[in-house]
Amino acid sequence: MLKGVLFDMDGVLVDTEKYIALASVQMFREKGLKVDISDFIPFTGMGEIRYLGGVAEKYNFPLDPQEAKQRVYEIYGEIVKGKLKLLPGVRSFIDTCRSKALKLAVATSADRIKLEINLTETGLSQGLFDALVTAEDVVHKKPAPDIYLKAAGKLNLPPASCLVVEDAPAGVEAGKKTGARVLGLLTSFTAEKMKNADWITLNLAGTPDEALQW
Repeated sequence: MLKGVLFDMDGVLVDTEKYIALASVQMFREKGLKVDISDFIPFTGMGEIRYLGGVAEKYNFPLDPQEAKQRVYEIYGEIVKGKLKLLPGVRSFIDTCRSKALKLAVATSADRIKLEINLTETGLSQGLFDALVTAEDVVHKKPAPDIYLKAAGKLNLPPASCLVVEDAPAGVEAGKKTGARVLGLLTSFTAEKMKNADWITLNLAGTPDEALQW
C-alpha cells in the first residue's frame, strides 16, 4: 500500500537543468576549457561530482571536483535569481499527496546549498516535506539506491510502500533497486530512456490516477 512519495528535485519539482549546465560551462570556461551543454547529458541525475567529473574525464582535463562543484553552485545561485519556476502540476500533486496523508521526502543528488536555493527561489517551503535528503547524506549516488533508501528510512517507511518520482534513467534505476514503484517524468529524457519506470508522464500535471492508487 502506498504510504510515501520520494521526489527527485531537479527536473521533477523545478526546471533547473539548463541553469546548472550553463553554470558548469562557465566554470570550465574560467578554467580554460570550452565544453558544450550537451556534454553533461550522460551524467544528469548522478550528482554534481559525477556531472562535472564525467565531462572532465571526456576531455582528459584535470579537475578538483569538490572545488569545481562549489564554484558551480556560486555561479548557479547568481544565474537563477528570479528565474526558477515550479514545473507544471507540482503544487497540486503535493496537495493531492497531503490529502491522502502520504509522507513526502525530497531525495536529490545535489548538495543542500542547491536544494535551499531552489526551494527559496520557487517559494516551496521546507515544511511541505517530512524529510530532505541530499548528496551529502550518502556515499554512493544514483544509480545506486542509497539516497532513496535513506529517504524512506527517514520517513520510517519500507521502500516498497513508496513512489519515487524521477526524470532521469539513473534515478529510475535507483528507485527500482529499492523495491519502490517509479513515476517517470519526461522533462529531461525521452520515453524510451525512461521506459523502466512503472508509469511515464510528461510532468506531474499529467500523473495517471493509478500512480497514487495502490
